[in-house]
Amino acid sequence: MSGTELSSTELAGAGLVDARDIELEIGGMTCASCAMRIEKKLNKIDGVTASVNYATEKARVSAPAGVDVAALIAEVEKTGYTAAVPAKKAEPARDAVGEAPDAELTGLRQRLIGSIVLSVPVIAMAMIPALQFTYWQWASLVLAAPVVVWAAWPFHKAAWTNLRHGAATMDTLVSVGTLAALLWSVYALFLGTAGMPGMTHPFELTVAPSDGAANIYLEVAAGVTMFVLAGRYFEKRSKRQAGAAMRALLELGAKEVAVLRGGSETLISIDDLAVGDEFVVRPGEKIATDGVVVDGTSAVDASMLTGESVPVEVAAGDAVVGATVNAGGRLIVRATRIGADTQLAQMAKLVEDAQSGKAEVQRLADRVSGIFVPIVIAIAVATLGAWLGAGFPAAAAFTAAVAVLIIACPCALGLATPTALLVGTGRGAQLGILIKGPEVLESTKKVDTIVLDKTGTVTTGKMTLLGVTAADGVDEDELLRIAGAIEDASEHPIAQAIAKGATERVGALPAVESFVNIEGKGVQGIVDGHLVLVGRDSLLDEWAIETPRELTAAKAEAENAGQTAVLVAWDGRARGVLVVADAVKATSAEAIAQFVSLGLTPILLTGDNETVARRVAAQVGIERVIAEVLPQQKLEVIAQLQAEGSVVAMVGDGVNDAAALAQADLGLAMGTGTDAAIEAADLTLVRGDLRSAADAIRLSRRTLGTIKVNLFWAFAYNVAAIPLAALGLLNPMLAGAAMAFSSVFVVSNSLRLRGFRSRA
Repeated sequence: MSGTELSSTELAGAGLVDARDIELEIGGMTCASCAMRIEKKLNKIDGVTASVNYATEKARVSAPAGVDVAALIAEVEKTGYTAAVPAKKAEPARDAVGEAPDAELTGLRQRLIGSIVLSVPVIAMAMIPALQFTYWQWASLVLAAPVVVWAAWPFHKAAWTNLRHGAATMDTLVSVGTLAALLWSVYALFLGTAGMPGMTHPFELTVAPSDGAANIYLEVAAGVTMFVLAGRYFEKRSKRQAGAAMRALLELGAKEVAVLRGGSETLISIDDLAVGDEFVVRPGEKIATDGVVVDGTSAVDASMLTGESVPVEVAAGDAVVGATVNAGGRLIVRATRIGADTQLAQMAKLVEDAQSGKAEVQRLADRVSGIFVPIVIAIAVATLGAWLGAGFPAAAAFTAAVAVLIIACPCALGLATPTALLVGTGRGAQLGILIKGPEVLESTKKVDTIVLDKTGTVTTGKMTLLGVTAADGVDEDELLRIAGAIEDASEHPIAQAIAKGATERVGALPAVESFVNIEGKGVQGIVDGHLVLVGRDSLLDEWAIETPRELTAAKAEAENAGQTAVLVAWDGRARGVLVVADAVKATSAEAIAQFVSLGLTPILLTGDNETVARRVAAQVGIERVIAEVLPQQKLEVIAQLQAEGSVVAMVGDGVNDAAALAQADLGLAMGTGTDAAIEAADLTLVRGDLRSAADAIRLSRRTLGTIKVNLFWAFAYNVAAIPLAALGLLNPMLAGAAMAFSSVFVVSNSLRLRGFRSRA
């Protein structure tokens, strides 16, 4: 237990905790059936619903307000395990990523090394008759006894604890099997004929009738202990690796911050930062928390949060996110969100919730593993009885029964889903894809239709300068320079789009004199000595300026496509047309192609007019368009598609999308959108790139596929192996190795998800 946890005694003094959701950190679990036992025990308390996750070693308890947490912990302790409530959410995570070694992992490694050193000679002597010198069997006893007693002590201790509580787990199987092999060997050596000088013991994969008192099974006792310890060690280490992405995410934040107080910089801990504080971020430093730039310009590298490799330019008034890196100039930022309210903390919370949950397939595995151990013990006893009843020697009967006990460990069943979830959700977080819960994975498999909001999802959501048409004899760059200068003096979104487009193309803009905003018509002013007009036809009509035919045609063409066109004139002549519209994101067409390749039918859903919607759809490759839909009607459209038999995913970013996102079978919110949309969605895409929605579906499907492969392996392994062991076709030592390998295979298969790559 870390120093940030409260013991059950301290909690008892704390009294009642006013919380609906309570998280407990569970200690002492060794397999899935342990988690199942604790879960059952907690669920027996009135009004309590608990879910215990073996991989994350946490219990998530939902209880009425006023629940006595100390009683929950006491209930866990009655089952022979430990429980504690983290005093602070952030601290355990920081400890987990620290350099301090894991005591349990260190202990396992020491026992594993000891068992390897002592067991290998025992196994070699038992398998190779040439090594069986006179009294080799006694040397084997000397070497094997410490392995079974000391190296296997965690199994014996857990088995005894479970026995006192009337339960049986994987440890029971291992403990009973190894102790039985050791005790049988001691009996054969001291009271049988196995201790006679010159005794030989040929190694065989199959069991043949023999005199039980002449056989020893020390290689089984030592070998099974070694293999199971190896499996437990690599499982534990892999579980830590599986959660590494989550721990790394929590570690991204800055630890100290330079705050401006009294005109000077003061270095303080990030924990002492308050909302409203202004702090300095130098080039190369992490931005301490979410905030707004007060002064300075720079490029911010947000790749660690969004997966987006291109730095984003920021200036005064722009929002920045904590843990991103200032790649350019010096910034002064005013803190707007701190601690648990920051985007980083919310991302971590979403990932942690997803990792702690259980998919429906895992609940099935839990139910199976919960009853599996008692059934296996019954099969082992039946095997022993059947062999003895059939007239086989006790040694053969005993070997088959021990092999059943060893091979049937349900550990792989318990690890199948949680490890895949740990790796999949962690990898998603690294790519800016936040999966809210394991049930989301199952939804992605069934989805066949994806509905896309237009503004802010397929398009940028911001007005952009898309086209420039200059009159005969007018240079386009000069047109942009003069029009951009006068529009830069206006706050109107269309004017700002033109000014930004002009700056990007021609650079610095000249100064404006005598600027006038003419309501509903446009603007006018003097630039470089020219009287400039930018706006509607009516503004030019007031000055009796005629528009040339080519400019009129360009303006009409743009308006027919649902775009906004403004006229530019100076010195009494119309000089050009500038076309402004909500631009389609450069990556949207590629994203649509990826959706189609995933077997999804894309539909564009928007409140805009039909002409605009069809133009955008044609640009990105969407065939079906539902336009001129009011915000409250979006939900009805989703429900109608579902009534037609479609399984619908919805991608949106606005408040008006929240209800539709909640109604959809799978809701995906762009992280650049509103909190309401993000709250209603099942998946949050931190980047504003629509391709990340395709990545999210691919990652979710691959994670679900990994879970299914893991479960198939675990089920198939046990179904095939138990009959072989019961028929005496599996040596107990090989059974132990196979059992350990099954758990390592499941975890290793899950770790393959770390190699998932975005196609963006």
